[in-house]
Amino acid sequence: MLGIDECLLESMGLPGVRGAAVVDWTSGLALGTIGDSPCGDHETTAAEAAEFARTAAEHPAFVADEVDPAGLLPVEDVLVTARTGYHLLRFVETTFDSSLFVYLWLDREQGNLAMARLRLRDLAQRLVLG
Repeated sequence: MLGIDECLLESMGLPGVRGAAVVDWTSGLALGTIGDSPCGDHETTAAEAAEFARTAAEHPAFVADEVDPAGLLPVEDVLVTARTGYHLLRFVETTFDSSLFVYLWLDREQGNLAMARLRLRDLAQRLVLG
């Protein structure tokens, strides 16, 4: 089980990770950040990533026809490929109505997207809030 700080520290051990954050997608606030930010400001990055995450999680094009009986979001993660990097958002599933995601920014030259996605899934599952 990981707290927010431990989750962020562990995420920085992934190849090519330049920065990470745990963000509340309803408010756009970063609950924790580490490393660099693509725009130089973690709070701006968190707010912009939250807007993107909210769109992906709530837009009808990405929502399944049936509501999950467990109340889980239909979207697990979101990936944006930019010319110099990857932006990966992983929604955190909790027993309460969670609106959190873990955000990773990876260097495209050094990062391993497949490994980052799998490790981020593991980190999000082990994240304990409270």
